[in-house]
Amino acid sequence: VRRTTLANSPGVWLEVDGSGEWTASARCSASVRDFFDIYLPLKVRGVLVIGQLGQSLDGRIATESGLSHFVTGPEDIDRLHRVRAIVDAVLVGAGTVDADDPELTVRRVDGENPVRVVLDPSGRLESNRRIFNDGRAHTIVIHHDESVGSEQMGEAEILRVPGTSPHKIDLEVLLEKLSFRGLRRILVEGGGLTVSHFLQAGLLDRLHVTVAPLLIGSGRPSLTLDPVPTLEEVPRYPCRQFCLGKDVLFDFELQSKLE
Repeated sequence: VRRTTLANSPGVWLEVDGSGEWTASARCSASVRDFFDIYLPLKVRGVLVIGQLGQSLDGRIATESGLSHFVTGPEDIDRLHRVRAIVDAVLVGAGTVDADDPELTVRRVDGENPVRVVLDPSGRLESNRRIFNDGRAHTIVIHHDESVGSEQMGEAEILRVPGTSPHKIDLEVLLEKLSFRGLRRILVEGGGLTVSHFLQAGLLDRLHVTVAPLLIGSGRPSLTLDPVPTLEEVPRYPCRQFCLGKDVLFDFELQSKLE
């Protein structure tokens, strides 16, 4: 249990245990309670893999053509940037870089930029992407150790990792290699297939799914997982809900097999 005095509230202390459960010496407003409930479980853990998805009510993260800016509202985008500021590294798949050319930096809140990790097993991305050349944060491109991809990706570092097939990285080995570099709190930000692979492999500790009151219809799905024969076999994870403007954040507490 750790006790911390709040900087902007002299005489008020916050006591936090290893799971993120907290007690304050003064009464907190609903918005402050939600703030602590969302972020303290992420902040207190030294090792954490968290998945992140922003989706419509009908389970789409983008239109059919790949447009996704922005499915969720500004309150959720602020939350995403706070999570980026907490973690050591933010990880996305090659499809996200190809579709969005994202920065993956902290801009809407105070905080340092995380290391950016791009999962590109077959080395299909071109080296002219912004993320490989903007110098905003250290960037690591993950290639399959038997791929014939480029050995130079702008300013980015290339890290080769063995895979379970020519187009799939062994995610458990990847996390071990990142941990060895001091990158132990990882945000898996997208896209849907990448988050699905981590979830299916049992490698996520938490999953944030923010649902916006939109109906996109045909579009790119949020999660794509192996079929479950019966509803009785569907895992029912502990989950908390938070209102973020017009959106609702579902915070799932999972059990990573690495624990």
